[in-house]
Amino acid sequence: MESDDIAELLGRVALRDRAAFSLIYQRCSAKLFAICIRILKDRNDAEEALQDIFVKIWQKAGSYAGDGGNAFAWIAAIARYHCIDRLRQRKPSTEELDVAAELPDLGPDPERRAILRSEGARIDSCLEALDPDRAQAVRQAYVEGMTYQELAERFAVPLNTMRTWLRRSLLKLRECMDGNARPEQG
Repeated sequence: MESDDIAELLGRVALRDRAAFSLIYQRCSAKLFAICIRILKDRNDAEEALQDIFVKIWQKAGSYAGDGGNAFAWIAAIARYHCIDRLRQRKPSTEELDVAAELPDLGPDPERRAILRSEGARIDSCLEALDPDRAQAVRQAYVEGMTYQELAERFAVPLNTMRTWLRRSLLKLRECMDGNARPEQG
């Protein structure tokens, strides 16, 4: 396929010569299709793009200057730019976003978050009123998940003493949270 031949055919296509257009198609379509496949990576999309490219060639044949330039390079450029434009126009898949929009928010609503923050502040206030060792034992048992045995070893007290500390501390916390009285030291 000589570039001069394609240039001559483009000149005839500019004059609306269908036979010349058919010859360009026969000589260039395989290579243009390869360009489309390489850029678009989808056979169906490449086939549609190839049709659009030949429509553009038909419409723009008169704009080919032919002043020493390679005619096939001009046609290949049309193909490349068209495929790149198609890539830019592809919409990202929104299916995942649509599904995500339908998922319920299982977290607390703003009102519930405010209540939880308020209760958290009340708990902190009540814990501060406990003996520091007992407050720390309560936090480590019920927030950090330490066992009674681990706490007894950490505070160097018998296991039953730790159980008593925690039980009494929880009772004082409940009284404080109910608003009946602030927990007493001890």
